[in-house]
Amino acid sequence: MPSYPASRIETPDDHLNILQITDLHLSTPVVMDANENDILLDDMACQQSFENVLKQALQEDIRCDLIVVTGDLVNKVKATIYDHIFETLQATRIPFACIAGNHDVTDENDKDLPFFQRELVARPADTRLLSRHIIETDYWQLLLLDSSIAGKVAGEITSTDIDWLCKRLSTCDKPALIALHHHIIPVESDWIDTHMAKNTERFWQHMQSFEHLQVVISGHIHQEQVKYRHGVTVYSTPSTCYQFKPHKDDFSYDENALPGYRWLQLANNGTVASWVERLDT
Repeated sequence: MPSYPASRIETPDDHLNILQITDLHLSTPVVMDANENDILLDDMACQQSFENVLKQALQEDIRCDLIVVTGDLVNKVKATIYDHIFETLQATRIPFACIAGNHDVTDENDKDLPFFQRELVARPADTRLLSRHIIETDYWQLLLLDSSIAGKVAGEITSTDIDWLCKRLSTCDKPALIALHHHIIPVESDWIDTHMAKNTERFWQHMQSFEHLQVVISGHIHQEQVKYRHGVTVYSTPSTCYQFKPHKDDFSYDENALPGYRWLQLANNGTVASWVERLDT
């Protein structure tokens, strides 16, 4: 069984097939009582959806070389939930890596209240979640960042993160992919764009010097989008559970959008193919 975290991947054809899943929002099992039916059903739905997404993706006619989980693994920061997620991923026998999202370092109290009235409580990240982590192949480098801020919904690419990226991209000229949780280009939804990663303009100013930076992948927005900046393709990926309506200034669920996941095929000549699949109904 591959050791965690993945740090070196070799494939039989020198191409790398990545399965990206994000925003699992799993909760520990709860005991049902008369007042918790809706909460229980929501918790069970996210759990079942995660398992179904993983099963469907790995039954497709494509070899999976690496699974990258881009944050919000949990809805409540508890070690037992991470234990279950890591056991499930390890059972695939496929190398994988996980980074933190805002829900991995922040608990929301009073969820029955409107969002702006809830108490946000800072929590330490699970030690298995990665920060400034490198995964290499013979032809690619994957650079994983922790964009979360404890006690906050928004994220940040820190000056230290940018310095680390610049050093790595300066010393290794392989085509590069960056993975983080928070989005780094506005997605034309005011409510979620207030919670994107901070310091992104400084990030882009530094990244435009590196032509071999090809791709950025993220989660957080619970929808599929593709953006471009400075020759970099920026992919946002649907949640394995519930989705948000795109291009809405106020918070809104997209009841018609199914759970999803993203495939990325990184070729040995530096080209990229990527697409989103949705869970079969």
